[in-house]
Amino acid sequence: MEAAAVQRSLVLWFPDWAITALAYESGAESVVPVAVVEKNLVTACSPSARAEGVRVGQRRRDAQARCSRLHVVPADIARDQRAFAPVLAGIEERAPGVQAVRPGLCALRARGPARYYGGEEEAAAMLRGVLREIGIDDVRVGIADGPFTAEQAATAATTRAQPIFTVPRGGAAGFLAPLSVAVLDAAALGAPPAGSAAADLVGLLARLGVQTLGQFAAMDADRVRERFGDRGIRLHDLAGGRDSRPIRPRTPPPDLDREIAFEPPLEIADQVAFGARRTADDFIAGLGALDLVCTELRVELVGDRGERSERVWLHPGSFDAAAVIDRVRWQLAEQQEGLRSGVARVRLSPEAVDAASHHAPAIFGSGPEERVHHALSRVQAMLGHRAVVTPAIGGGRWLAERQVLVPWGDRHAAGPGGLAAQRGRPWPGSLPDPLPTTVFAEPIPVDVRALGGELVDIDGR
Repeated sequence: MEAAAVQRSLVLWFPDWAITALAYESGAESVVPVAVVEKNLVTACSPSARAEGVRVGQRRRDAQARCSRLHVVPADIARDQRAFAPVLAGIEERAPGVQAVRPGLCALRARGPARYYGGEEEAAAMLRGVLREIGIDDVRVGIADGPFTAEQAATAATTRAQPIFTVPRGGAAGFLAPLSVAVLDAAALGAPPAGSAAADLVGLLARLGVQTLGQFAAMDADRVRERFGDRGIRLHDLAGGRDSRPIRPRTPPPDLDREIAFEPPLEIADQVAFGARRTADDFIAGLGALDLVCTELRVELVGDRGERSERVWLHPGSFDAAAVIDRVRWQLAEQQEGLRSGVARVRLSPEAVDAASHHAPAIFGSGPEERVHHALSRVQAMLGHRAVVTPAIGGGRWLAERQVLVPWGDRHAAGPGGLAAQRGRPWPGSLPDPLPTTVFAEPIPVDVRALGGELVDIDGR
């Protein structure tokens, strides 16, 4: 493969992005050591946790042994993507054509920004300045021939003092030569995940004594193709710095969020709901223009003093403008203590969308189900969110604790804190199956008598 076919690439790497996303979600950076865990392995850790010996790749038990006060958080790809979206948008304002590889890693062609900003390192410094403006200080930049080499260069920029690492043109093979072959397994830009063909190849190379990319690149290409096929020759090219894969810029998603600011801030819930009505209409119309409907709605309320109230609302069907306004009103009613000042801004975001064709009414309607939904939704709109509830089985020791009433429209959560997870927990002292069919609100006194009518006592033994 000719060197001219290799594209000059620029990769931005955000170390421990899951920790940054967690701080964005909570609104403040935690002072307690934090580790994000997936499949019982640490995938990211905060600086305070790293200072106490926690490292990425450790088992959860080993990390907790190193740091007894470690706060363990499960991995959440949706949270990471949600926090990474505004970062990508900020980069695209100055350098369009960004490929989102994964949350915390993105790539773009180096030629355009370098020509516009006067050089590759100048373009990298400009992007770091843009990210600093939106509150991200720690970002490493790698510039090299091909996205794979640029990713390794970004990883090599290991200190904040030297956040930009440039591999000169034609120097990819020399830069990659001393690196371990394990980076072929961990490569994010197109290489397969662990446990796949690349992982098998890396393990086999290690057993054959091939420890570095330089040693692998020195192997005869025909022999590699005979043994490992097209996937093997592809990794062989990567090891030699011959990465001809182009950057594939993403198509920026349409802006479906809608926001309204109140000046001066409004104190009364009905005023806020009335003022947000047009915004709700625009929100639904924007989705409709793309043949989409919203099934999960995120409502964010910002007070005059900066306090926030944020919640995701569910719907048994799909939201219309009236249902959106109802959720704004209900959230205001539930967050009276959280918002101690007037409402300065309301933001509506679609947390989950679906094709409008899946929610179109049938030719002859859906019969009783549609009428029931319409009636219950009207009652709920008039009386409040918790005025209409459906029964569900939760977790608990006492039977009364297991009776859970879920507001109409809310789904029975299946996540770590959902009803299914609560039922699956051990509840020492709870009644075993089969459970009684009737549970009285007020306990009824019961005694046990023998055939002769004598009261049967049960002692402690």
